[in-house]
Amino acid sequence: MKISWVKYKEDKNSFQIPQNLGMNVLEIEDLEQTDEVLKNLIKQNYQTIIVSNEVAAFSEDMIKKYAFSENVTILISPVQKRNTK
Repeated sequence: MKISWVKYKEDKNSFQIPQNLGMNVLEIEDLEQTDEVLKNLIKQNYQTIIVSNEVAAFSEDMIKKYAFSENVTILISPVQKRNTK
């Protein structure tokens, strides 16, 4: 099973553990290209795509096209809170 994480490049809190473990964490420079990034991942046979809440807000296709897909699961990660201590 191929899994990818997608976040905005300015987001320094989301998906740090997968990134540190060398997993496929994509950083989007322009959030307007979110749908294109998702399409490319699906073409590359990623079955599970986990997106940060910020990235999910910029996708129109996520709900319309992929909500009931049997081939791909797209999960929206909850907002990451910073540790203020």
